[in-house]
Amino acid sequence: MQPQINRTMSPVEWAFLMALALMWGGSFFFIGVAVSALPPFTIVMFRVGIAALALNALLLVTGRHLPLDRAAWRAFLSMGFLNNLIPFILITWGQTHIASGLASILNATTPLFGIVVAHYFTTDEKMSPGRLTGVLIGFIGVVAMVGPAALGGLSANVLAQIAVIGAAVAYAVSGVYGRRFKSMGIAPIVTATGMLTASSLMIVPIALWLDQPWSLPAPGPNVWAAITGLAVISTAMAYIVYFRLLSSAGATNILLVTFLVPVSAILLGALVLGERLAAVHFFGMALIGLGLAAIDGRPWRSWQRFRAPTNP
Repeated sequence: MQPQINRTMSPVEWAFLMALALMWGGSFFFIGVAVSALPPFTIVMFRVGIAALALNALLLVTGRHLPLDRAAWRAFLSMGFLNNLIPFILITWGQTHIASGLASILNATTPLFGIVVAHYFTTDEKMSPGRLTGVLIGFIGVVAMVGPAALGGLSANVLAQIAVIGAAVAYAVSGVYGRRFKSMGIAPIVTATGMLTASSLMIVPIALWLDQPWSLPAPGPNVWAAITGLAVISTAMAYIVYFRLLSSAGATNILLVTFLVPVSAILLGALVLGERLAAVHFFGMALIGLGLAAIDGRPWRSWQRFRAPTNP
């Protein structure tokens, strides 16, 4: 039986979603630095391998352990394949051919696929006009904020664009699939550790075979710093939050993070790198906020209650 989830997120769940967006917002920057010196499979190997080591160490310190039963590891391997192996490789390879702005726009199609997958494969996350409208408004907001000029790259490198869209589909499917860990009684930190450990077991032999990383020039300190940030912040820490939120808020809600990732990336650029925010950025953020409000539904319900006539 599938666990029931909260269709309307609580303030705590929204806070988790914002934190997740902040952690994943830096991933496009980290990948952009890493691809200048390392091939895609090696980057993914370091990303999931270091993250898995960090989380296994955390489990050891906290006295937890990974389950050993076959059902749990079948789920870890499936989730690692859908949520790590496929999208990480596709996005990392895609970013070697297209700009990160266009990649973030294409990645923002994830909720569109997510509401379709959840509609057909869950009983409590059915598509509604309000949610679909909110997702479309949010996607338009991402395009407006990143800049319509980024869409100019659609005429070239079609395979790279298809790869990033394929990653979005994989994320949508994995979001629905990952709901099962709550019903299995596996804690979010254990789920994240198991998934990343399984992902490492799959990607390490592939990277060693295809990339032969020992033959590559040694990366500089900036590349290692980017790999560390990608693994520890954007992967290990992020997936603890991801599975905590997925267990209570559901697949379609958590996939909304892809709207907020470009927001956090642009705000990080302004705060850390001193980049200037233009009017189009604020317009795009406003549209994303409007879309999220439409999906959440509470502002609309509050307005209806305010407008409803009171009985004398």
